[in-house]
Amino acid sequence: MNTFLIITTLLVSSCSAGVRLPRHRPRLDGKIVGGQDADIENYPYQLSFEYFGSHICGASIVGESWVVTAAHCVDGISARNVNLRAGSSHKGRGGSLHQASEIIAHPKFDFYTIDSDIAVIKISSLFRFGRGIHFISLTTEEPKHGDMAVVTGWGTTSSGGVLPDQLQVVSVPIVDRSKCNESYASYGITDNMICAGTDEGGKDSCQGDSGGPLVVAGKLAGIVSWGVGCGSPGYPGVYSNVATLREFVDFHTGVY
Repeated sequence: MNTFLIITTLLVSSCSAGVRLPRHRPRLDGKIVGGQDADIENYPYQLSFEYFGSHICGASIVGESWVVTAAHCVDGISARNVNLRAGSSHKGRGGSLHQASEIIAHPKFDFYTIDSDIAVIKISSLFRFGRGIHFISLTTEEPKHGDMAVVTGWGTTSSGGVLPDQLQVVSVPIVDRSKCNESYASYGITDNMICAGTDEGGKDSCQGDSGGPLVVAGKLAGIVSWGVGCGSPGYPGVYSNVATLREFVDFHTGVY
């Protein structure tokens, strides 16, 4: 989905919904804030989601032929134009490319509320697991307030900086849902969302990290979804809650 379409969708929603507020943009096309360079061998589940040959989102390997990403990343696009790049620390080069053969978004995904923001993708050629390429297990328990989470993706290490092609990583603590709801009182945090970030801001996922992994204790606990700004004080990043959504993954992929 291009930037124009995203903005147009939000404007139409705001005009037709009266007092309801439009969501802030899903995290397409940009950066991790406050991160540092990372090696794919340390995060071998991380994928670059390419659409017409350009990186637009992140994704995670969950099986030999299956990938998990955000539903807003696949909204309105065809599998034939999607490739997943595995085993490379660099955006747009290296590793192995895998053509998507099937895309399945959660049936209850709502682009306005960005609830149930999860999708699975089947690839036509199997991943060959080894150094730099491996699956990650899905969590069965929602992470607790204060648990440290690791987020990876491609982009700048600070807002307005130069866009390196090197994979980035940042660590952020999980934020209690009630506290996150206070920050997003006008929008609402559902049970299918978890939040992570620091009170002072400065560390966060951002546009371009959408669909990528939030990992707690070595398991996939969240999927980069949406938020107000990036690294803004008082506004943690919002992630799809894998613990409440994994039944969808289990049903369609059969990998667990």
